[in-house]
Amino acid sequence: MTESVAPQGVLPDHAIRALIETGGIAADRPYDGDQVQPASLDLRLGTVAYRVRASFLTGRGRTLTERLPEFEMHRMALDEGAVLEKGCVYVVPLMERLDLPADISAVANAKSSTGRVDCLTRVITDDGTEFDRIAPGYTGPLFAEICPRSFSVLVKPGLRLNQIRFRRGEAVLSDAELSALHAETPLVAGTEGALIDDGLGFSVDLTPGPGGLVGYRAKPHAGVIDLTRIGAHDIADFWEEVRPEGAAGAGHVILDPGAFYILVSREAVSIPPDCAAEMAPYIAMVGEFRVHYAGFFDPGFGNGVPARGVLEVRCHEAPFVLEHGQVVGRLVYERMAALPERLYGADLASNYQGQGLKLSKHFRAG
Repeated sequence: MTESVAPQGVLPDHAIRALIETGGIAADRPYDGDQVQPASLDLRLGTVAYRVRASFLTGRGRTLTERLPEFEMHRMALDEGAVLEKGCVYVVPLMERLDLPADISAVANAKSSTGRVDCLTRVITDDGTEFDRIAPGYTGPLFAEICPRSFSVLVKPGLRLNQIRFRRGEAVLSDAELSALHAETPLVAGTEGALIDDGLGFSVDLTPGPGGLVGYRAKPHAGVIDLTRIGAHDIADFWEEVRPEGAAGAGHVILDPGAFYILVSREAVSIPPDCAAEMAPYIAMVGEFRVHYAGFFDPGFGNGVPARGVLEVRCHEAPFVLEHGQVVGRLVYERMAALPERLYGADLASNYQGQGLKLSKHFRAG
């Protein structure tokens, strides 16, 4: 009898729920009803945060509990809400833990709303030599390293800053496969053609919108963002509006070293139901900046509703002229192991479906 081979690719929502039911994923408290996404699982903060001297990895054969005393400065309970201060590094145990099958690996990422407030957050595991990468068959706890970059943030237990995606085998589409998929089902609109080179290229849109607006820049001395509250903060308290320089029409923006910007892509992209995607930074040789928070795009994103990518940009050592249409990132597509039961946007309420230039959900619209 021929032994059946499990399908390769990113695990969909029903396969994630099966992992929960069989103990591959466990948690300290019951799961939230909307925690399982079409191709990922939201991860929840636990009840304590450890302020540490520096970012660190556990290292081969070491546990975080073993390493933490080397770097811990103090700890604080999160039950009543606590402020994580800008420029500081914290480690927070997550409510979820894993006992993965030997053929299942995982990758974590910041949720869209986390990246858009410039809050660097990465998942750490025991025996870990990389952030956000979980080896096949990993058994153990999960921890979030959190470093607010532009704003101090208020957090509570159960808040979801990270998400995790599970996969079996290799799932990334080659450029040839991506080109064939684009010919069959267009993946990008809003530009003359698709730039496919190690993924689907993203370029920046500096065409002035209403009032000449092309983006936002984080104010350097703003207050605290309460990440538990939706639509509760005034944009003007935290962001400066960005307008292009140069000739009439699309021009350029000079990025300041250390500054954080929210911009938008020219391309409106689509993720077919049988694919998932991940935003990856573009090569460093193009300039003194990077689109530095890679993010997950679930099956159904932009499918039938044009959706552009929001770009979270940080400039590095020197001021840099960012031109309209400059390629700044790429979208890597992966196969799903099976179709999800629910699609992003079509079956699930979303803050970002059909998006253009948009800040995180914590800010009042307009």
